[in-house]
Amino acid sequence: MFHNKRAFDRLVVKYQSPIRRFFLNQTLGDTQLSDDLAQDTFIKAYTNITQFRGLSSFSTWLYRIAYNVLYDHARSKKLTEDIEQPTVARRSCALVDSNLKMDIYDALDILSPAERSCITLQLMEGQPIDKISEITGMAEGTVKSHLSRGKQKLANYLKKNGYDGK
Repeated sequence: MFHNKRAFDRLVVKYQSPIRRFFLNQTLGDTQLSDDLAQDTFIKAYTNITQFRGLSSFSTWLYRIAYNVLYDHARSKKLTEDIEQPTVARRSCALVDSNLKMDIYDALDILSPAERSCITLQLMEGQPIDKISEITGMAEGTVKSHLSRGKQKLANYLKKNGYDGK
């Protein structure tokens, strides 16, 4: 167990915004779910900090935990979808404070989950391909394929919806 709570608190302060932003992009703006997933990520990081060996950067290790939390959530959601049909919208428009955010989330919504993860990790979190590979567990070539397909889908979507790239 990690006994230096003050040091861990500093890590939470440093990484809470990027981790929450990662989840906001993955959940297409669902702030409540993003906050819950971020909290789960930090709880798992805290309870498993002794497993961090420094083979990668702390941020890569933390994003890997976040990616696994997201994957576990998606898997559990898929298992319960047949049992209960959710009536909640995929995001609350009241929480989205601008049309641009809505457009970005709508654009991200057309991507597969793997494409969305790779795109947001690279374009919004600034992660290089080798780190995305470590975070997602995908081969670098697979990450590059998801990035290429995702960027092409986004470009087509944005062009079709009035964004001309100027």
